[in-house]
Amino acid sequence: MSRPSIVPIALTLDDRTGYTLWAPPWEEDGEEWQAFLGSTVEVLADINDDDPEPPRPTAVVHLFPSPAALAAFCRVNTDHDLADHPVWPVVAELSAADLTPDEDHRFDLDGVYDVVAENPDRWAVEELAATFDIVGRLAECCDTAADDEDEDTDDETGFESVADLVSRPEAAALGLGIDAFLGRDGEESWVRLGTAIDELWEDVLEELDEHLDWTGAGTVSVEDYPSAAEEAESRAAEPEDDPDADVDEDLVDDEDDAPVRRPAAGSTAAAPAEAATAGIRTIRSGSPLRATPAAVAAAQEFWEAVGILPVEVVVPEGAGLTLRCYVEDRARFLGRDGQVFVFPTPVELARFCAGDEAHDLTEIASWPEVADTDTLPLPADQDRYDLVEISEVLAEVAQGAGGLVEHRALLQPVEGVLDLAEYAELPRVQQHLAAGAPLGRALARAESDPRAPLAAEEAPALLTAWAQVVEDVGTALVFRSDVVR
Repeated sequence: MSRPSIVPIALTLDDRTGYTLWAPPWEEDGEEWQAFLGSTVEVLADINDDDPEPPRPTAVVHLFPSPAALAAFCRVNTDHDLADHPVWPVVAELSAADLTPDEDHRFDLDGVYDVVAENPDRWAVEELAATFDIVGRLAECCDTAADDEDEDTDDETGFESVADLVSRPEAAALGLGIDAFLGRDGEESWVRLGTAIDELWEDVLEELDEHLDWTGAGTVSVEDYPSAAEEAESRAAEPEDDPDADVDEDLVDDEDDAPVRRPAAGSTAAAPAEAATAGIRTIRSGSPLRATPAAVAAAQEFWEAVGILPVEVVVPEGAGLTLRCYVEDRARFLGRDGQVFVFPTPVELARFCAGDEAHDLTEIASWPEVADTDTLPLPADQDRYDLVEISEVLAEVAQGAGGLVEHRALLQPVEGVLDLAEYAELPRVQQHLAAGAPLGRALARAESDPRAPLAAEEAPALLTAWAQVVEDVGTALVFRSDVVR
């Protein structure tokens, strides 16, 4: 999981572009949170309604007509859902240039029809996947019905059309990339996606627009927004960024003692699930896998039922997907003779599982269900192990970032390493993780005092040991591709 960060984004809807901030998921006290620059307001009933309801609290996201207007708001306002985010003091001092989104964080909601009307290519699939993802996150954070404590309303949502759209298999397939839309089956999936968008997108935008505040919390008016074309023309006229400038799009520098509040129901901050590990600095994950939370949750119902779970492992050679189960408390992977088969995409892993090649999971009682399922193997966050990320974290600590990364950052990747070492019988890995070794001592500290910071002086020894661990794990991974291109 990313370290606590705040990212500027732009949304284009109804021929105008609004700028705001998004805090990607971060972990606090074992729970995962995310939030947008917004707040909870009282929405009055329609004055023309013969039987008006009383004012109701509604979560809204504040939008601004320019990065300059966004920066001006951030400098002087703290009455919003990001005010207690660990890095907000840094964001409040940033300029308009720093709060200008890059192209990866601009979402054209008006343009979805045009994208799906064309033949699919990598860029179209990635654009739709990113758009669906941000819409799902906005709905998740603004959904007051989902936060109702009444057991009878557990399945209710104020975003029925959003939930319907992101639950469609063809929408979930966007996270798999262009491979999901190749061939005859892929073409049919793309057509079904277009049909779903035709049926639902207007309702999706209507549900979403109820929670978008185009007044910038009362600081601007709708008339201040240029048209989308004017805004795009203005951006095109701006000088290009200095290619030598080293600016990260994630605005980070967490403060250990900064409190993170638990947002109230209906705020634009959401706590969707238990989280895994998190540290402080932003280190980009090496995983290419992109799937919406809804798609992953739907897939997990099947995989948990059969007792065999998808797993992702990221090593310097690349990222790969495999399957894992436990037999008498011992890890067993999709593989043979201590070699773990890993695949670049869920589609390719699924196609292998549907084949007849022998491997160590064939004898599992539920394997016939796995071989016959149409459910894609999408790993949950707790089953994704980025071994490269920890190498980068330890290198940063060794270079002077001591105190900014906590011992708990080791817990999740080591969990995956231990299972792999057990299955593949990697003695050196087990030695490095033994109680008396530097990594073993750090792991014991992570379990007993997870919030304790890693010290710069211990990082070099940990980095050396971890490099050997990753090297040994890499020898047990066999990268496979069973798709004929």
